[in-house]
Amino acid sequence: MKVSCLPPLLALSLLSVTGAALADDAAILKCRSLGDQQARLACYDGMPLGAGVPGAAAAPAAANAEQRFGLEQVKTKEATPQSIESTIPGEFSGWEPGAQIHLANGQVWRVIDGSSAVLSPMKNPQVKVTRNTFGTLFLEIEGTNNSPKVRRIR
Repeated sequence: MKVSCLPPLLALSLLSVTGAALADDAAILKCRSLGDQQARLACYDGMPLGAGVPGAAAAPAAANAEQRFGLEQVKTKEATPQSIESTIPGEFSGWEPGAQIHLANGQVWRVIDGSSAVLSPMKNPQVKVTRNTFGTLFLEIEGTNNSPKVRRIR
């Protein structure tokens, strides 16, 4: 049976927040008990804003370190773009299975599906390499509705 450490961490974080709130309440009660209006106003103005209990920030940091324990070797998912745009330099008239397509940005992509297309010759067509929901990459070429499945090789 797998034991989750989320409930204890949640309780710990709530307790640390409660301690900070109690400290703020004590300062408010002290200011509220003053009889002179000017002194009360000065007391409220002198209260530190957002300053909590010194140990309150340490508890979430320790809990966060505990959550990351053992993940040193696991790669974190970085934000990756969903598409890139470039051009195919020179004359382009289609592709066949296994064709390598060189882009102006220096990338080289190989057609990995069985598709082929014979197009009217185009000069420097705009292309967009897009990633679908499942992570498959497709090369969208200006002037055609066909998009071959591709894999980057360089």
